Amino acid sequence: MLKNLLILIVFAAVYLHFYPQPKLNTWFEQQKQTIFSEVEKATDTKVRLKADKIFSDLKGEFNSFREEEINQLKKITSSREAVNHFYDKYCQHKKSNPIIHHTNVAKICHTIDNYQALL
Repeated sequence: MLKNLLILIVFAAVYLHFYPQPKLNTWFEQQKQTIFSEVEKATDTKVRLKADKIFSDLKGEFNSFREEEINQLKKITSSREAVNHFYDKYCQHKKSNPIIHHTNVAKICHTIDNYQALL
């Protein structure tokens, strides 16, 4: 039984080597990239900042934030990816945010600047 299974595996490997299938190769590359990215995230040894640290640092200034701005800030600080996206879009490229007032955006950007090396 195992001998037949081994022969089948070798036959499939030789066939796919000499007659590549583009759809199968594309699928294999996507799966490989997914696995590599997940392993990279799981084995990351860099010191990272928890995204909600930015939210907690800004709590003292919430009196200048409206309720919807605070809710938007909660969404922004839900993950490091969201913080990086906000920083790239509104802090580096200076685009205006439709929900958060520009003075509050400046406060958020300043707080993110303090931790930029850890994101």
